[in-house]
Amino acid sequence: MWGEHRYAVKATWTGNRGSGTSGYRDYDRAVTLTVDGKPEIAASSDKPFRGDATRWNPEDLLLAALSECHLLSYLHACVQAGVVVVSYEDDASGTMVEDGAGGGAFREVVLRPRVVVAEESMRAAAEAAHAQANAWCFIANSVNFPVRHEPVISVA
Repeated sequence: MWGEHRYAVKATWTGNRGSGTSGYRDYDRAVTLTVDGKPEIAASSDKPFRGDATRWNPEDLLLAALSECHLLSYLHACVQAGVVVVSYEDDASGTMVEDGAGGGAFREVVLRPRVVVAEESMRAAAEAAHAQANAWCFIANSVNFPVRHEPVISVA
């Protein structure tokens, strides 16, 4: 299973209001993201950056990628540890800080998974599986800011 994996996405700007980028306020930040064989994603910049709050923005997508990657890595780690997960929800949050020069970066992301396991005897292994999931998560391994975990484990 070792190898190099390639991904492709098409980002199409759909926000030309007729005069292109003739001025900062003259264009919409609307973007359509497509991947062959998958539903389109309506995207934009975040509302503070003149975007459409009803569309996914790059910051949302990064946070979602980190949350989902941890979830999937965690489920795999639990299978390997003999932990039966019956429910998993994450209330993830991230902090991005502008640098005052037009750029910025995420300072950190906090994942708050609420995991329900089948038996009390699985609780300790379920807790430990978060460290393994973090080590396996391709997205967390690709960012230059901390991804913290504040899991809560309960029993069905």
